[in-house]
Amino acid sequence: MAKTTMKTILLCTDGSSFAESIYRYGAWFSIRFPAQIQVLLITDIRSQKVAYTGNLSGSIGLGASEKLLNELVSLEHEKAKLNNQKARLILQKAAETLKNEGIEDFKLSSKAGFLVDSFHEFENNSDLIVLGKRGEAADFASGHLGANVDRIVRSSHKPCLVTPREFKAIERILVAYDGSLTGKKILQFLVENPFFKSLELHLLKVTKNDSYQRANARLSEGKERLQEAGFEPVCSVIEGESEKAIANYISQHDISLLLMGAYGHSRIRHLVIGSTTAQLLRSSNIPVLLFR
Repeated sequence: MAKTTMKTILLCTDGSSFAESIYRYGAWFSIRFPAQIQVLLITDIRSQKVAYTGNLSGSIGLGASEKLLNELVSLEHEKAKLNNQKARLILQKAAETLKNEGIEDFKLSSKAGFLVDSFHEFENNSDLIVLGKRGEAADFASGHLGANVDRIVRSSHKPCLVTPREFKAIERILVAYDGSLTGKKILQFLVENPFFKSLELHLLKVTKNDSYQRANARLSEGKERLQEAGFEPVCSVIEGESEKAIANYISQHDISLLLMGAYGHSRIRHLVIGSTTAQLLRSSNIPVLLFR
């Protein structure tokens, strides 16, 4: 089967402590596909707005009100200048890291706005999205996902790689397989990209309500699909809660990349990332490649 044509990998950054990991994982995939990298930095437009005081002329006098408004406008200009300087430094660091990783073909983009709105302009021309699981407030919310992760994964139609704080070379990959259309899409992604054959591949089916016979049948379908393409996956069926079973498997087998669907079969799946996915993203120290 022909190899997937992956032309562009979009790296979403805010310069947080997760940024270097985003660049390094982006570089890892870029070299192996190969694909061009585009780094996108969105400065939240709200960060350069100052509080509007309204019409205060009645309470503090016309002259004082006008003076205050002029000072607020000046402050807003200063904040915009500082944001521009910050953006230049963040993109400069991104360029340095990518070059250190052996990447020469990349673009740097910066704009002010709202990430999710601006993101779609760039997403349409991208084949893989890479973002950190938390952003600028990472140190203050170590047990939570960044708000933008949920928004981007929920709205994107492209595979999304959610990265941890620390980079680790990818050697063993795990597919959390359920036999769904999304699961089959993950297998297709692997089959169409031959470089994955150089990695140790694990295929895991977690069962809670299905019988072992049915779970094994689903797993066998996935195994056969991969074997036809030249893979030799390590296959397992485990009974239990999905989050715990997958997390334990990752730890026991030193997995370095997890591939899974972004959603389960919930009726509200279009509103939030699936609960299993969200829990694994929160607790995992490895990158998670999400499909929908």
